[in-house]
Amino acid sequence: MTPNTGQGKIVELSVSQFVVFLGLTGLIAFLTYWFCRGSAARGEGENGEKEYFLAGGGLKWYFVAGSITLTNLSTDQLVGMNGAQMALLAWWELAAVAGLVMLTFIFIPVYYKYKCTTTTELLERRYNNKHIRALISILFLLGNIFIFLPAILYGGSLFIINLFGLDVNLYVIAALFAVVGAAYAIFGGLRAVAVSDTFSGVLLLTLAVAVTIISLNAIGWDFSGIPKERLTMIGAPDSDIPFATLFTGMLFIQMFYWSTNQTITQRAMASPSVKEAQKGILAAAGIRLLIIPPIIVLPGIVAFKLYGDIGDETYGTLVGDILPTWISGAFAAAIAAAVLTTFNSILNASAALWVMDIHETYVNKKPNVKRLSLWVSIAMVLLGFAMIPIFNNPEQSIIDLVQRLYGLLSMPILSAFIVGLLFRNVNPYAMIIAVIAGVGFYGWATNPLGETPGISLHYIHVMALTLFGGVALALLLSTAFGKRPIWDAHNVFARAGHEEMSV
Repeated sequence: MTPNTGQGKIVELSVSQFVVFLGLTGLIAFLTYWFCRGSAARGEGENGEKEYFLAGGGLKWYFVAGSITLTNLSTDQLVGMNGAQMALLAWWELAAVAGLVMLTFIFIPVYYKYKCTTTTELLERRYNNKHIRALISILFLLGNIFIFLPAILYGGSLFIINLFGLDVNLYVIAALFAVVGAAYAIFGGLRAVAVSDTFSGVLLLTLAVAVTIISLNAIGWDFSGIPKERLTMIGAPDSDIPFATLFTGMLFIQMFYWSTNQTITQRAMASPSVKEAQKGILAAAGIRLLIIPPIIVLPGIVAFKLYGDIGDETYGTLVGDILPTWISGAFAAAIAAAVLTTFNSILNASAALWVMDIHETYVNKKPNVKRLSLWVSIAMVLLGFAMIPIFNNPEQSIIDLVQRLYGLLSMPILSAFIVGLLFRNVNPYAMIIAVIAGVGFYGWATNPLGETPGISLHYIHVMALTLFGGVALALLLSTAFGKRPIWDAHNVFARAGHEEMSV
C-alpha cells in the first residue's frame, strides 16, 4: 500500500462528513453552554478572578479528570507521537503517571495550604519576593506562546488537511482553530474550558481507541516486517529516549509538567477541596496509564507497515484511510475539540499568569479581569500563530521538537520550586540568577534549534544536569550573599491538604 498524499480525496469530502463534524462540534458547544450558564454573571465583581481562573472553586472531580486529560492530549501527542512511528515514545505517557501521583500527594496539598490561584504564587510566598514569581511566570508565558500554542495549531491543522485530503493552506485551518479556541477561553473562563474538555475527552478517547483497534485489524495484528527498533521499549543510546534517561531527566520532566505547570494544575486547584481534586487527578492518572499509551504509538507503528516512514502525516493519513466516511467526520470533530480545548486551556492559564503575576503586581492591582484577559489572549494568539513555521519541519517530529525546546524553561523553573519547597531563608535574587543561568546553560548545551550541541549528551540527561546545577547554584549564591538556606520541608508539607479553596 502506498502512502496517501491526500491528492484525490477532496471529492470524498461528503455531506455526511460535514454534517457529523458540525453536529458534534455544535453539541459540545451547547453542552458547555448549558453547564456553564450563569457563570458569566458570577465572574463579575470581587470574585471575578476566582470564577474566571478557578471556576469559582467548584469543579467536581470528573471535570478535573476530564480537563487534565484533554488539556494534555492534543495533536502534539496524537499526531506528533504517532508520527514518530515507534513504541518507545509510550514512555512519555507511562512516566506521566508518576508526575500525576506527585501532583496528587505532594504538590496539590501544598497549593491548597497556601491558598494559591497560580502555581507561581507559591514561589512569592516561599521566597517572600514578587520578582521571582514574575520571572517564573514570564518563562511559563514564553513557553506557552512560542512553543505550545504554535505546535498545537500546526499539528491540528496538519491532521485535518491529511484526513480530508484538503487542498487548503495550513494557515487557514490554523486561523480557524485559533479564533474558536480563543473564544472559549475569553468568554467562558476556566469553567467553560474544563466542561468542554470533559465532553470532548469522552468523544476523542472513544474514537482514538476505535482507530487503534481498527488499524491493528488492518494488518491482522501482525507486526512482522516492522524493524525491531520501532517495537522495542528499551531505547538505544542514540534513540529518541535512551533507556538511561528514564532514571535521570524523565522523572523531573514529569514532575515539572504535571506538578508546577499552571495549565495543568489550574484544573486541580479549582476544586472545592483537596480530596475532590485528588480524586480527579488519580482518575486522570488511571486514564493515562491504561488508555493513552496504546493510542499514541500503535497507530503510528501500523502506519509504518502500511506506508513506510511518513512522519507527522501518519495519523491523519491512517485515519482517513481506515475509517468509514461518516465516522471520519466524527473523528475530525474529536480532533478539533482536542485542539480547541488544549489551546483554550493554555490561553486561560496564561491569562491568569499575566493578570495576577504581572499586571496586578506592576501595573494595576484591580483590573477588569475579563477585559484584560481578552486583550492578553488576543496578543498571545497572534504571537503563537506567527511561530507556526518553526514547527513545519519535516526533519523533526513535533513532539521531539516541543520537548527539546521546552527544556530551556522546564528545569530552571523546577529548580525554583524545589529550592522554595525544601528550604527557607533563601536569597530570592540568588534563585533568580540560578534560573537565568539554567536557561543559558541548557541552550548552550543542547542548541535545540541548531545542529551542534555544546555537550554530547542526550537532551534529557542535560535536563537533569540543568536542574541539579540550578539548585546547587542557588544554595551556594544565597550563602555567599549572606543568607544561609535552612531545611524546611517538614514545615511545608506538615498539615497540608485540609484547607478548602479560597482566593
